[in-house]
Amino acid sequence: MTSPFARSLAAATLAAALATIPCPAQSSSKPAEKSAAPQQAPQSQSAKPGGKVIFSRSADEFSVTTQAGPAATPLAKEPVATDADRRAVTFTSLDLDVHLQPATHHLAARALITVRNDGPSPLTRIPLQISSTLNWEQIRIAGKDVAFPVAVLNSDADHTGQLHEAAVPFALPLAPGASLQLDVRYGGQILASAQRLVAVGTPDAIALHSDWDEIAASFTGLRGFGNVVWYPVSSVPVILGDGARLFDEIGTHKLRLSSAHFRLSLTVEFPYGQQPTVALINGHSVPLTIAAPGGFYPDVNGVATATLSTNHLGFLAPSLFVAVRKAHTGANLTAWTLPDNEVAVQTWIDAASAISPFLEDWLGKSPRTQLTLLDLPDPNDAPYETGSLLAASLKEVPAEQLQSVLAHALTHAWLASPRAWVSEGVSTFIGTLWMEKHHGRDDALGTLEADRAALALDEPSSPGEGSGQPLAVATAPIYYRTKAAYVFWMLRDLIGNEALAAALKAYDPSQDTGPGPGLMERLLMSGATGQDLSWFFADWIDADKGLPDLSIESVFPTPQQGGTWLVAINLANAGYAAAEVPVTVLTTKTTSTERVLIPARGKLVRRMLVVGQPTQVQLNDGTVPETQASVHITHIDETTPDSGFSHSNPPQ
Repeated sequence: MTSPFARSLAAATLAAALATIPCPAQSSSKPAEKSAAPQQAPQSQSAKPGGKVIFSRSADEFSVTTQAGPAATPLAKEPVATDADRRAVTFTSLDLDVHLQPATHHLAARALITVRNDGPSPLTRIPLQISSTLNWEQIRIAGKDVAFPVAVLNSDADHTGQLHEAAVPFALPLAPGASLQLDVRYGGQILASAQRLVAVGTPDAIALHSDWDEIAASFTGLRGFGNVVWYPVSSVPVILGDGARLFDEIGTHKLRLSSAHFRLSLTVEFPYGQQPTVALINGHSVPLTIAAPGGFYPDVNGVATATLSTNHLGFLAPSLFVAVRKAHTGANLTAWTLPDNEVAVQTWIDAASAISPFLEDWLGKSPRTQLTLLDLPDPNDAPYETGSLLAASLKEVPAEQLQSVLAHALTHAWLASPRAWVSEGVSTFIGTLWMEKHHGRDDALGTLEADRAALALDEPSSPGEGSGQPLAVATAPIYYRTKAAYVFWMLRDLIGNEALAAALKAYDPSQDTGPGPGLMERLLMSGATGQDLSWFFADWIDADKGLPDLSIESVFPTPQQGGTWLVAINLANAGYAAAEVPVTVLTTKTTSTERVLIPARGKLVRRMLVVGQPTQVQLNDGTVPETQASVHITHIDETTPDSGFSHSNPPQ
């Protein structure tokens, strides 16, 4: 039985789709089996990272030589920092120099970080955390060394289940709203570890295929907070099995970093014959410069470097991938494969070509960035997606399954949005549109209905019982993925395909930064020609008022002249969010549908003139999520056409 963490990974739209892909027999060159045991326990206080690492920068920046040899700071008996301290810290800048030695699984880093006190009270210390297999070596403020205690913090935000937390003190309290820059050095090894999953009863093999992060000669994959904490963070400790707290903390981490400046200067020291061919930072492919190829002398390592700088990190956890792979180009993508999958990858390229015209119709002529496919070391490794990167086993897959997966993944490349509800919401929406195109509307809406109950459970029952998660600041996938996809389905019905596609095509992620209503909201408002959709934005995007709770209270059919009937339908909404939904009357001769706006906490009567004796009334068609069922049907008793009321029930 898998752990809650593994199940949550598989529950994501993309991961779930890939998880169903059958794995064919592998050739004789398949990856070596992973060890079933956790690969590294947290280092003791006497652990000493080895080796010497040289960092360099241009003259107008910093340059430093870091000797990774002194003993790590002794561990304190218990953490000094409090959760209030951890919640108050916001990182506004991360400027990292990272040196990898894949042959020894080693990372050494120097970071200039700027933090701001977003708490209500002055701070006397800053809590900084890294993975428990890494050690804090030096922390400086204003050019002076600072003495700091380090404690082991139990937290499943890291694959080892623990973090090393430094509580950095300073003489003058940091006032609310004030910022401080710290110069930190840390290092250690990162090996594959399934310690947190094994601890909750996950079988070893499944655990290691979920937690595959490591530094190794042919593949380095560091997914960041929530998988392996390879850069400094400040977070509240969370444990697997405590509901959705881990995933809420992951979302909170991404949101609080979204406006941060990020820079990474990467140096990779690689063994003879193992020159990396691809480097990906935060999902972006970055060119590798080979400073010393190491091809002439087997005992001399080569050096590769890469750099990425961005003014706004966006809603993601910083990630780093370096691998030895072969490139294959296709329509709007580059796939980096292992030898085993060089033939199979053509199926992926063909699938991307098949769906690109569909994406062009909805999103524009070309993507803003190329999709990158990265072949994971083992065919059973869990897929991972960040930005325009999809890391998965690029094995042979049925074309129909791949098209659905790539419709979602390529949408990220088209939009490249820094806002989670736009990036994930539109990607999920487009994926369901592709399903509608090939399997019909009911199947498309069925994919959203599968997650509606979870959304309804998470939503506040009333605004007074919680603020929920407005889409612009949502941190939970059930909001920024599932609810956002519903929002785009509703907008499709409200403003039409043409206006919605025009808004998506006009979207420019570089203009979608800063506080206030985002660019997508402004484009959608302008696309609603002649319509007042202020109620929709107020109830569904700008605030979280929960879900509507609709019902058909009664139906009164009355015969008219010429075989027509007047049907009076009493509708109610017990929820706090207004909803415009279709109302359909089926008769012995025709089907008639009208759209009705039902206000929050309100009731109304809708009268419809239809041809033929009415037999059924349906409220909602599944496009508007509700607290209970999202389709309501009332059957009208033919023998008593003026009696009025029959029962309302969801479809079976």
